[in-house]
Amino acid sequence: MTPDDATPKPAPELKTFGIRELLRLVVIGAVLTLFQFIAIGRWIRAPRRGWPVHASQAVVDAFFVLGPTFVKVGQLMGSSPGLFPKVLADTCLRCLDEVPPFPGAQARAVIEADLGRTIDQLFSSFDDVPLSSASVAQVHLCVRRDNGREVVMKVQRRGIYHRMKIDLRIAYLIARGLEKFIPFFTTANASAIIVDLHAATFAELDSAVEAKRQDSFRAAIGAFGDNRYVTAPEVFLDYCGGRVICMERMHGSPLDRCEPGQANDSELIVRRAAKVWMEALVLHGLFHGDVHAGNVWVLDDGRVAFLDFGVMGEVDEQWRALLLDLFHATVIDGDFSRLAGTVKRLGIVAPQMGSDAEVGAILQSVFAPMLSTTLAHFSLADFIRALVSMGKQYKTSSPEELILVAKQLGYFERYAIELAPNWALGTDPFVFKNVFPTEIATLAEAKGIELPD
Repeated sequence: MTPDDATPKPAPELKTFGIRELLRLVVIGAVLTLFQFIAIGRWIRAPRRGWPVHASQAVVDAFFVLGPTFVKVGQLMGSSPGLFPKVLADTCLRCLDEVPPFPGAQARAVIEADLGRTIDQLFSSFDDVPLSSASVAQVHLCVRRDNGREVVMKVQRRGIYHRMKIDLRIAYLIARGLEKFIPFFTTANASAIIVDLHAATFAELDSAVEAKRQDSFRAAIGAFGDNRYVTAPEVFLDYCGGRVICMERMHGSPLDRCEPGQANDSELIVRRAAKVWMEALVLHGLFHGDVHAGNVWVLDDGRVAFLDFGVMGEVDEQWRALLLDLFHATVIDGDFSRLAGTVKRLGIVAPQMGSDAEVGAILQSVFAPMLSTTLAHFSLADFIRALVSMGKQYKTSSPEELILVAKQLGYFERYAIELAPNWALGTDPFVFKNVFPTEIATLAEAKGIELPD
C-alpha cells in the first residue's frame, strides 16, 4: 500500500487473554524482579548513591530488556516529572535517547521487502549504523540513487507488531484490575486510556498512514501564512511503504539541549513550537501526540522542527469546541459559563448539576489557576487530579481526550522549566493568534502587546 491511498487498519483485538499473554506476563514479572535484585547488589556495593537511584536504574534497564512497549512507558515517565518521583523520572530520560539499535542488515531487509527493490537499486549509499534509535523504529542516513539527495529512512523493528499486541493486552487486564480495587483508576478511566493507546499504537505501526499524516501536518503548519520558523521533514511518498518512511534529513538537536539565552531566544523557540501544536490541536483536529524531546528539534538555522509522527491525536469537533471554550476563557475574557454549556452537551456533567454560571464557577476554580500560571510551575499531576476531581463530583469518568492533551502539556512543562520559566501557555496571546484572530488582535492593541514573528 502506498501512502497516497493509505487508511488506518483495524487494530487487533485488545480484550482477550490467552497462553501467550500469560507466558509474557510471567516473563515481565521475572525481568522486573531480577533487575531489582541486581539493584540490591549495586546498592550494597555503592550505598552512598542511595536506594532510589539504584532502583530507578534497574527499572529502566528492565524496560530496555522488555522491549518497545516498556520503553514507551519509560518515555512517558521521563517526560512527566510531576506524576512520578523525580529520581525515577530523571532516570527514565534514558528511554528517550539510549534505546539500543537493531542490526543494519535487518533494516535493509525490511526496506527491500517493502519497496520491492534492492538497497543498491534504491540508494547510492546506505549507512548501516543508525542516526538514532527509538522504541518502534530507527533512522538510517542514505543517498537516493535517482536524484542524489541525502535522505533518511525510518525503519520499524522486526516483530514489533506482535510484541506490542501482547503487551497492551496485559496492560488492559492490569488497568481493569486496578479499576476494580482502587477508585482513582476508576475515575481516571485507566482502561479507556489503554484502549486509546492501543488504537494509537497500531496506527503508529502503519508507516504508510504515518507518512500521510506527516505530510498533512507539514502542510497545515503554513495554513495561516505564518509559522515560517516551524517545520516538519518533507516526506517522499514514492519511497514509503507499510514499515518504512523516506524523508528529508534535518540538521539540529533536541529542544531540551537548547541553551537558555542563546542567540535564538529559547523562550521564543518554545512558544513557536507550542503555537503550532495548539493550532493543530484545536483547529486542524490532528495533532502531534508524542512531543518528547527527541521529537522536537531546534534546527541549525534556528527553526523548530516536529519529528516522528507515529503517534497522532485526533480530536473531533465536539471536543475541539470544549478546548476552544476553555482557552477562550483563560486567554480572552475569563468567562467559563460558555465552557459549562459545552461540558453539559458532551455529557461530562448532568444538566441538573447547576446553571451554566454555577458550573462555570466550578470549572474556573479547577482550570484557571493552572493554565494562568507559568508553565514551569504547571503540574501535570495537578491537572489530571483536577480532571479526576471533576469526575468524582459529577459521578462520571474523566474524558480521556483531555488526558491525552495533558500528557503533551507535560512534555512542554519540562521544556519550560529550563527554557521558558516565565512563560504561561494558557494565557499567551501569541500561541492563540490564529485560534482567536479577531479577539487576539483587539487584546494586543488594547494592552500594547507586540506579537513576535
